[in-house]
Amino acid sequence: MQGTITGSLDVAQVVLYVFWVFAAGLIFYLRREDKREGYPLESERSAHIRVQGFPWIPEPKTFRLANGGTVMAPNGRGDDRPVRAEPFSSVPGSPLVPTGNPMVDGVGPAAYANRADAPELTVEGHPSIVPLRVADDHVVPDEDRDNDPRGMEVFGADRMLAGTVRDLWVDRTEPQIRYLEVEIAGGRHVLVPMTMVELKAGRKVYVRSILAAQFADVPALRNPDIVTKLEEDRITGYFAGGTLYATPARQEPLF
Repeated sequence: MQGTITGSLDVAQVVLYVFWVFAAGLIFYLRREDKREGYPLESERSAHIRVQGFPWIPEPKTFRLANGGTVMAPNGRGDDRPVRAEPFSSVPGSPLVPTGNPMVDGVGPAAYANRADAPELTVEGHPSIVPLRVADDHVVPDEDRDNDPRGMEVFGADRMLAGTVRDLWVDRTEPQIRYLEVEIAGGRHVLVPMTMVELKAGRKVYVRSILAAQFADVPALRNPDIVTKLEEDRITGYFAGGTLYATPARQEPLF
């Protein structure tokens, strides 16, 4: 019949081809977009080699932030922090061996992102993660008073006393406890990620990732009532790094 289009076309097959083209284009676009940070990669052969793979790195784009600021990505700035580790051998891809204290230097599982040294903010523009002494609109419910960690003794992986919980740090954006503020020997206060602690019977807190003496090296806060995004990454990196570096035995094979 004259004027018909579908009479000589397999519409289902055409739709399938169109979908394939769309899916391929979407994958290409998303793969380029996820290279806005972290690329180009560093080459072990030469600092002059640009490793970006396929597809290539996209052109810089400016993003407007909720606080009125802007950020550009990619920004052309690499991570110029010194790597305090050296390759185990000259073989490309050889694992890095720490040359100092890897938990402080940010090596391996203790690595942390070089995030902005400013706190996460609520919609109202206030610091999101703060201690209860600041978040006076947050309280521990009466039915949970017996489980309130404040006043509990904190022990390291060696079962030695590390300090005492003095306050709780809550996230006002997603109501939950993020950190325990622990007073250690000498009166210094450090933050311990809530995800790294175990509350035991007898009102005791155990941190299995680091030893009691290693609490002294937990990264400090610039402001006692505010934790920045960079400080958060350094603190969580320190405790995560302890799962491998706290003792020499943890770096040995399991069997």
